[in-house]
Amino acid sequence: MSAPELFTIANLAVLPGWLLLAVLPAWRWTRVLSAYVIPGLLSLLYLYAMVSDVGLNTGGFGSIEQVGRMFQNEWLLLAGWVHYLAFDLFIGAWQVRDAQRLEVPHLLVVPCLALTFVVGPLGLFTYFIVRAAVVRKWPGEEPPRSHRRRDSVPPAPPRRSA
Repeated sequence: MSAPELFTIANLAVLPGWLLLAVLPAWRWTRVLSAYVIPGLLSLLYLYAMVSDVGLNTGGFGSIEQVGRMFQNEWLLLAGWVHYLAFDLFIGAWQVRDAQRLEVPHLLVVPCLALTFVVGPLGLFTYFIVRAAVVRKWPGEEPPRSHRRRDSVPPAPPRRSA
């Protein structure tokens, strides 16, 4: 398959994840698909695009000129785009989970998701503002929470008296 064909497939592949985040945020499979399955598959496409160019690239990450040369190669341009798609969707899934945990109304999260889909970092920044306005705390001010429930720890055995 060509890089332009894979570009189209990648663009279409993220749409179900974004739609699920916006419309069915509490559905169990929304989290699985949007945070793990779709970004995971895009990660494999990223690897394929990167490997497809082994030895053909003259660019690099040391300067903006090197990055520009790197992205003149359509396979590395595809890899860069897939990188954005995977990370933006993962961040959108995180926004939904974080909002659910903090009880931020989903209707306030949906515009943040739309912005994250289109202009990634600005959507994340907007979510931070919405989150702070609703929760009245900036990210990181609330104590960390373990994924383990306290009631899942078995009680200590009773002590024997002598």
